[in-house]
Amino acid sequence: MAIKITDACINCGACEPECPNNAIYEGGVAWTWAEGTALQQVVDNGTTIDAITPQDARSDEVYYIVTEKCTECVGFHDTPQCAAVCPVDCCIPDMQHQESQEELLAKKHKLHNTNTIS
Repeated sequence: MAIKITDACINCGACEPECPNNAIYEGGVAWTWAEGTALQQVVDNGTTIDAITPQDARSDEVYYIVTEKCTECVGFHDTPQCAAVCPVDCCIPDMQHQESQEELLAKKHKLHNTNTIS
């Protein structure tokens, strides 16, 4: 499963540089698929978009994690690094986005070894 940041976040920013997928963004900041990945294009609902196209921020208040880019650090570290460094323990498993180890590894491969994700 992906990790999410709760609204208990104090906006310290400790988590952001720890993410190997660049899946963590400051509240209000747009995100892109390309940041921290090898992606050049993404197929979203049948539409191909350029991976550098800014996407709307998912939170305006606190740091947030882009679920589609989160691999729980599988393939990089033994544990999610955002959770390891969070001083208020607000980086928690996102029960609405559960994935197996195999699915997380496949996601990592798609993010870092291909040009398109769908």
